Parts: sequence; C-alpha cells; structure tokens
Amino acid sequence: MFACPATDDFFRSRIDHMIDLRHPLAVLASRMPWQEIEARVAQVISRKGRAGVAMPDLDLFGEQVQRAAVPSKAGRPRVPLRIMIALLYLKHAFNESDEGVVARWADTPRWQFFSGQAYYEDRQPCDATTLVKFRQLLSEEGVEELLAQTINVAVQEALGDTLNKAKRIWAQSASRKAVDGQRKLYAWHAPEVDCISKGKARTPYEFGVKVGIASTLKGNLIVGARAFHGNPYDGHTLSEQLEQAMILMQDSAVKPTTAFVDLGYRGVDADNPDVHIVHRGKSKRISEQERKLLKRRQAIEPIIGHIKSDNRMERCHLKGEIGDRLHAVLCAAGYNLRWLLRMIANKGVTFLAALFLRLFQVTALWPNWALILRNFAFNELRAPEQRLVVD
Repeated sequence: MFACPATDDFFRSRIDHMIDLRHPLAVLASRMPWQEIEARVAQVISRKGRAGVAMPDLDLFGEQVQRAAVPSKAGRPRVPLRIMIALLYLKHAFNESDEGVVARWADTPRWQFFSGQAYYEDRQPCDATTLVKFRQLLSEEGVEELLAQTINVAVQEALGDTLNKAKRIWAQSASRKAVDGQRKLYAWHAPEVDCISKGKARTPYEFGVKVGIASTLKGNLIVGARAFHGNPYDGHTLSEQLEQAMILMQDSAVKPTTAFVDLGYRGVDADNPDVHIVHRGKSKRISEQERKLLKRRQAIEPIIGHIKSDNRMERCHLKGEIGDRLHAVLCAAGYNLRWLLRMIANKGVTFLAALFLRLFQVTALWPNWALILRNFAFNELRAPEQRLVVD
C-alpha cells in the first residue's frame, strides 16, 4: 500500500500525507485483498502462449522448432491491473461513465489512494476506451470474481461479528452450559449482559449487570456504586465496594469501620479484616446495639428502587462494559443530588442565612459551596457515617 521510505520522491506529494486516512474509502483500501483479487483476475485474462511453427532450418542437432516472424500485438505498456480493477469499482460505486471516472480519478487523491498509488498524479490513468477493452477481456467470469471479493470483505469486516453471535446462539441453544469457555449471549446488542437469579416468584431471573450500592446507615446517602460484570458472587464484590467507598470519602477524613450486609456476603470476613461485617447469620455473636442497627439494612431496598425509577438505573443505554460502569456511578450522583435538594428544602433558609448570602454578594466574596455542602452532608450524618449498608 505505502511506498518504501527509502524510495520516497522529494519532488512529489505522497497521497497518505494529503488525505484523511480515517475516511471510509481510505479504510476500505486497506481492507480489500488486492493481491488475491489481482491473482484471480490475472488467471482469467491471461493469454495463452502461441505454439511454435516448424521452420525448415537444420543444424547439427536436426530440425529445430522456431517461432515465425509475426508483427507484435503487445502495443503500449499495460496499465497496472489494480488501477483497472479500482476504476471499475469506483465507476459503479459513484455512478460515473467511462469518461467521467478517468477524469475524476485525476482530480481525486482518495481515488488514487484506493487504486494503490503512493504519489499524486495529475493525469488520467488511461483512456476511456481502455476500460471498454478491459471489461471485454474480463468477461462475465472476471466481473463475478470482483463481486465475490466484495462479498468476502463484507462477511469478514461488516458481518463477522454478526455471524459469530449467530454461531454462539446456535451452539448455546443446544446446551445449557457455555460453549468453548464463552459466556452465554443473552442480548444481541449488549454481549456483556448476564442472567442474574433473583430467587423471587414473580421475577426469578433478571438480565443485566450486577451493581453494588453502599450507603450510610442513617441518612441514606450513597457513598459507593460500582458495576460488576460476569455475575460474581456477592461476597466477592465487597472488598472492591468498600475500596471505592473509602476513596470517595477520603476528602472528609472518614473511613468506614462497619458494614451491614445481607446473607449473600457471608464468609468474607477474612478478605476484609479492617471492616466489621454484620449480617443475620451472626445474630448470636453481635451486640444488642448492632442487632438493632441491623434492622436498618432494609432501608437500602427503597434506595435501589428510587435509583432505578428516578435516576435511570432501570435500563442503561450506554454502550459496552465501560458504559455500564459510568452509568452506575452517574445514577448514584443523581440520587445524591436529589438527596441534597431534599435536605435543603427540609431545613429551609432562615433570615440569617439569607442575610449571610446577601453579605457575600455585596462584598463579592463567594463561598466554597462544594466544601460547605460536603461538610453539611457529613455533619448531618456524623454519628453513623462510619457504618455502611452494602447491597
């Protein structure tokens, strides 16, 4: 495709320096199997060698077969085969006549790049009548080969992912287990979707991505939200969930020490030695105060319901696994924003607070609202902020 740097021509312009290589035609030029196309077409248009004619010329070895002297029919040098093939493709792709395609080829660097040229040439590649003769030389067999190569490229590039998904669906439909170590395909447009067993009579299964939510024990402020792909066991996600909560709360100099969880997080105490994990399975080993606080764990269920219905977590429209992770965090941020609005509305703005704001406006001194709101939120939850609810 590209000329060797050792043979660069200083006085001519390289086409790959003149065009945008992200243009679809430039990308297609690198996807087409040009060598295979030329080899197939060359077999179709190859000339048969003319048989020799016996001449009455004798030497020591007897009569020799020699070629008769006939006028040459080779004519001028042949136009490169790739240029001729590219001209036929471009002619019918952009609805041009024979005269129009050779004229436009001289004025369009992208067409010359598609034809395999390394340097821009301000001339027509050939006469329009050359295309007529080339088509006749190709015959129907040759043009069918050109069509077959476009089908092969389409199957490999455009339809390759589609065909792979179809094969996965066909293979997994005959077996309950995954095939060749691949996860089952539950959504055509989102291969990262998993089948999550909920254990509920009304909805025993849900199709999506598992998301972990961490909130304060009192106040229901979300301090962590993370998407976990591959449908992992709940207990295996706790360490990552707590790590995210610690990072998000480090500006407030607060570190969670107790996590109230459900029975899905049993058996992970050794993996989280710095956090005291409390659940119903430890009812005989926890204190009376922790037993009462454990009843607050159910408060996270309506939080999850509000995030789904009010903050768009019910369905993620962002693409791929990275889209799922971003969507989970943004939904939690939206929930916290509504939480702050409710707190401001419930507390109200007194006359002194209004006067305080007016003084700031008059003196042109603006407070750090981010710091004020953060301190306000955590001061309201100062007692339980080191205790998290994770689900």
